[in-house]
Amino acid sequence: MNFLWFILIGIVSGFVAGKLMRGGGFGIVVNLIVGIIGGVLGGWLFGLLGISTGGIIGSLITSIIGAVVLLWIVGLLSRGRNP
Repeated sequence: MNFLWFILIGIVSGFVAGKLMRGGGFGIVVNLIVGIIGGVLGGWLFGLLGISTGGIIGSLITSIIGAVVLLWIVGLLSRGRNP
């Protein structure tokens, strides 16, 4: 059951981050990938800052913040490649 919540939180957080950063989602598969990587990144960043979250809402917030940071970094890297 935890794996199912992890997948659902990843999809939702990837979708929300896509809406916040680009104005639209990327599709369910890419949203899932962005959300999962964002969750790991957000957990790492929150750990560095000494912030602890719990429950589904805390995991969702952590994943959304991590996914937004991930999309921001990808945007910076892709902007640097295009003249």
